[in-house]
Amino acid sequence: MTGELSAQATPTELSFEGALRPGSLDEFVGQAKVRKQLRLLLDAATIQQRSPDHILLAGPPGLGKTTLSMIVAAELEKPLHQTSGPAIQHAGDLAAVLSALTPGEVLFIDEIHRMARSAEEMLYLAMEDFRIDIMVGKGAGATSIPLELAPFTLVGATTRAGLLPNPLRDRFGFTAHLEFYADDELADVVRRAARLLDFEIAPDGIGEISRRSRGTPRIANRLLRRVRDYCLVHGTPGDTESVHAALHLYDVDEQGLDRLDREVLYAVVERFGGGPVGLSTLAVSVGEEAETIESVVEPFLVRSGLLTRTPRGRMATRRAWEATGIPMPDAL
Repeated sequence: MTGELSAQATPTELSFEGALRPGSLDEFVGQAKVRKQLRLLLDAATIQQRSPDHILLAGPPGLGKTTLSMIVAAELEKPLHQTSGPAIQHAGDLAAVLSALTPGEVLFIDEIHRMARSAEEMLYLAMEDFRIDIMVGKGAGATSIPLELAPFTLVGATTRAGLLPNPLRDRFGFTAHLEFYADDELADVVRRAARLLDFEIAPDGIGEISRRSRGTPRIANRLLRRVRDYCLVHGTPGDTESVHAALHLYDVDEQGLDRLDREVLYAVVERFGGGPVGLSTLAVSVGEEAETIESVVEPFLVRSGLLTRTPRGRMATRRAWEATGIPMPDAL
């Protein structure tokens, strides 16, 4: 169930979710402050008939960064070119992308913090002056040829804003920090998705899905699809009982914890006496990669108050002991 709840999505899932994506800022649910800021930015650029300032979208996976980039292009009525940081490993890769942009086009770079350093340095000049310098030749005979670019708007998305170098971060005219969704906002997301999928679901069922979605719309949409699949296969209505049965089948408990979450929690509490325990040791004990524990499981457990990170390692909180039902030692 880790893949089911992870905010990272496969290409097939993303194509399915494309049908549920809002097409404008007015349709976008949640992130009210960011929506107002973006609206002002885009309207001002439209009035002045220029490309908007470059935009940086920062926040955890699944909160709508890609969707907002599409909305920016739609609101401006300009084409959108999408790429990702890992795909740009050389300055030449970025030069090929930038030189193909049309005037006013929106360039979206996902996981922009994972771009190659040489490409980042080329991007500095492109963002400020809309030109790049291309080196021709090698050694003493190498020459720099300036290449003018069409004005464009860069929308960068990152899940780890702290890894962006300051010179790159400072060149964005607007930085939006996306926050996790509240349960009532997620309920609106689920309600809208159910309507688009033509799936009738009870109000209590909507609330149950929103509470177990870890504050992430992508997870809420995914759980809704699993509930719809359950009702379709078993021929049951989308009532509360069916929602509970479907989520139980996929190992999603009342707190939104999945199988791997619980394994990590029980490992810290039961095997290591509440901690502290190192990340690598914890990963080996549950048979997962350390990166998966750190980037997928740990953030939610920490945010839920079930786990804490200390200089000596991960430690379980009192709430974690209560959640596992294991008596907390008096010494703790």
